[in-house]
Amino acid sequence: MKCEVDMSSKDKKKWRSTTILTVRHQGQVAIGGDGQVTHGNTVMKSDTRKIRKILDGQVICGFAGSTADAFSLLERFEVKARDYPGNMPRAATELARDWRTDRVLRKLEALIVVINTEHSLLITGQGDVVVPSDGIIGIGSGGNYATAAARALVGHSDLSAAEIVKTSLGIASDIDIYTNNNIIVEELQCKS
Repeated sequence: MKCEVDMSSKDKKKWRSTTILTVRHQGQVAIGGDGQVTHGNTVMKSDTRKIRKILDGQVICGFAGSTADAFSLLERFEVKARDYPGNMPRAATELARDWRTDRVLRKLEALIVVINTEHSLLITGQGDVVVPSDGIIGIGSGGNYATAAARALVGHSDLSAAEIVKTSLGIASDIDIYTNNNIIVEELQCKS
């Protein structure tokens, strides 16, 4: 006798990974992320690096979601950025369009934040390219906590962009069980 178990979507174990935060403040732009990857209620890895420099360090990317999917998307973004040199919003828009319309790409599950000296952008699989009005983007499981902390710190402290990112991610790691305090921060000088 064959026994099949149909697990509802709420019962299936999910891979959860990371919190990414970027802040533009006082002539600097910083991006950081934690290192935790969780499967269900088990921490699978605590030191995954989800911040990557591309284009000879001129662009820094952070990703949340499936790591393999994110790497595939980062490679495609780098190609688009080379196709549209100096025009990161156009490269992001082209990637978002392909991501939304391509049959294979649309199944990829990740969010990407890209920064350079001029722009901070969130790229989604729904075809969105979001430019934050306040220079702050938080994604991933603890993204909302990190964003709230960063907004408070930008308005009420003299911390640098990198210090705000590190502090905010630390706060998120104290609240969100899918975020840890193994934090990596990278920064760039903004164009005036």
